[in-house]
Amino acid sequence: MREDELELLLRPEVMEEIGRNADEDPAAYAMRNAGRTDIPVRAIAEQIACRKKAAKKLPRLSTRPLLYTSRALEQASAERVAAYRASQMSGQRAIDLSGGLGIDSSFLAGAFARIDFVERDPLLCRLASHTMQVLERKNVAIQCGDAFAVLDSIPSGILDWIFVDPDRRESGRRRVGLSESSPDVVSGHNELIHKAPGVCIKASPALELSGLKRELPSLSSIIVVSLDRQCRESMLILLKGTAQEKEPERKAVCLHSSGIGEYEVSGREGVERRVTAEPGPCFFEPDPAIIKAGLSAEVAEEFGLEFLNHSVDYLTGGPSEAVFPGRAFRLVALTPYKPKLFRRFLKEHQIFGASIQRRDFPLSPEELRRLYRLKESSSRFLFFSRNAAGEATVYFCLSLRPEGEEAP
Repeated sequence: MREDELELLLRPEVMEEIGRNADEDPAAYAMRNAGRTDIPVRAIAEQIACRKKAAKKLPRLSTRPLLYTSRALEQASAERVAAYRASQMSGQRAIDLSGGLGIDSSFLAGAFARIDFVERDPLLCRLASHTMQVLERKNVAIQCGDAFAVLDSIPSGILDWIFVDPDRRESGRRRVGLSESSPDVVSGHNELIHKAPGVCIKASPALELSGLKRELPSLSSIIVVSLDRQCRESMLILLKGTAQEKEPERKAVCLHSSGIGEYEVSGREGVERRVTAEPGPCFFEPDPAIIKAGLSAEVAEEFGLEFLNHSVDYLTGGPSEAVFPGRAFRLVALTPYKPKLFRRFLKEHQIFGASIQRRDFPLSPEELRRLYRLKESSSRFLFFSRNAAGEATVYFCLSLRPEGEEAP
């Protein structure tokens, strides 16, 4: 989207055109209206495409007449995650240093008396202004400029919280490290914690969590957040006065679009893993947020489960009365992984198709599927991993839930 296109998109008749064609295929719309000069056809087609994506990412907000750019929508927080994050902060005044479309600021506005929205892209500032107008967020002040330059202009003691979502796609390349992103929160750590007692950094779900304390001395806690069993982000919470030698607490938060059956667990690294050589009748895989946060041992203890080996977060035990935070299966059979023995195992159990999962196993799912001519299946599962002795082992499982039924 260009700024001149935005001017046209904001016209009431054009907004109505977008709404009328929201269910249309964007390419078909563009082709059918090619040559028209009374409306911005390309920009409308882009908005139609964005609204389809927004319906999944922002199910409630997408029902309002918001405007997007494809890249900014991709980078925006999912609605449920943004709401959770805002619930972890409160006070009189906060600043969002990575404004984007304004999704995060729109939720933070409910937790603070005033939000300072900062974005260096003039187009996004105008889109955010439109967002706040539509959502009636009157306590959000929009400023276009460099994040740290704007922050520097605010006296210390004014802000309660700083939120920053560093851009991990500078120059078109996806980056993971904090110091490689913009703004650089590692070099800016001291200024951030000087300006506010609390700082929340949205980090990539791929970010390595160990060693973060060396980069961010004020790091107090790490919250790994998943949505519908997809790891979405790691929230890094900096608190003024946090002892440099104190290791951060870790928390895993498993959210669901439905809001039902959500789960939290917290702890610190180093909890002992109880490993068994005798698997129970059930097989469990913790939610990705739990695995990423390194909290599978806490979950195993809570649910009375044991690990199948020393290196992988596969758990086993009896059926749980409580809803397990992750995937639960009935363990039908297992076998040492040796090609001839495994072929016999497949024939014996009449396994012609399966969903293939692997952890700490040398062959990829694609290689295994090709090697043994296995079709896909949504009800049968083969987990390729290792047993308590470290030997390659295959676990044949069936889902504990009827096919098509999503667990919370």
